[in-house]
Amino acid sequence: MIIIGGYPVSPSAVDGMGQLTLAQKQIAKKLAASSETFYYASNHQFTFEVVMRTNIVTAAYALKDSGAGFATFRNSRCNPVFWQRTGYGGFLLKRGVSPSAAITDIFFNGRKYGFECTTAIMILFYKAMLETIGSSMFDQLFGGLLLYSTEHDEDLQITAFRTGDPMPGDILYIKNPQHDPNKPQWQGENIVELGNGLYFGHGIGTGSLQEIIGVLNTKRMPGATISAYLTDDIIRPNYRLMSEYTRNPVRRLLATS
Repeated sequence: MIIIGGYPVSPSAVDGMGQLTLAQKQIAKKLAASSETFYYASNHQFTFEVVMRTNIVTAAYALKDSGAGFATFRNSRCNPVFWQRTGYGGFLLKRGVSPSAAITDIFFNGRKYGFECTTAIMILFYKAMLETIGSSMFDQLFGGLLLYSTEHDEDLQITAFRTGDPMPGDILYIKNPQHDPNKPQWQGENIVELGNGLYFGHGIGTGSLQEIIGVLNTKRMPGATISAYLTDDIIRPNYRLMSEYTRNPVRRLLATS
């Protein structure tokens, strides 16, 4: 269910929202039909979430096609023109490089990059944010980027839920409890819900939930009997809060000074 300014919005009412594209309307309808209630103080907050969710899905497909490889932290790689690889396998934005250009490079020169699935999720969030707010505002908000596991700029306002109705753009987690102990990178997989029964996991690609679970089951220890399984975890940014920061980024800068 969607509540905007105290008033419910039905799935059928979404069709009349001319400010949304077809893909955005499809996601808005899923939100409106959900058993979970999504509250918005304004139409701006609602539109921001729908647009960014759509951009997360688009970024997932783009990352799949970018040529970026899967790699452990020990073997991670990045384009040295934009990033400095840290001793622990993260990517630190180089001095004088714009954050927007560095994030964009991952999608255009993906073969120069290799990272694991958690870092991939952070990259997707940044790319979606960039497409949602534009390069000028993105560069103002996200200087000094570090891409490493779940490390992220606080402006992403990432939140975790144990209950909820997964929606396109949400990040879910598949746990593989009997993974091969010699390959800890396969202890689980962060996946993006793409809609229409499809998911994306970096290092695996796109497929149905059962297809991705099937891949993880090939990464188990010999004699394993417990299948990989989808947990109840849902990760999503705090869209409502971010929409207010990005509408007036100076407010965010003043709040942290």
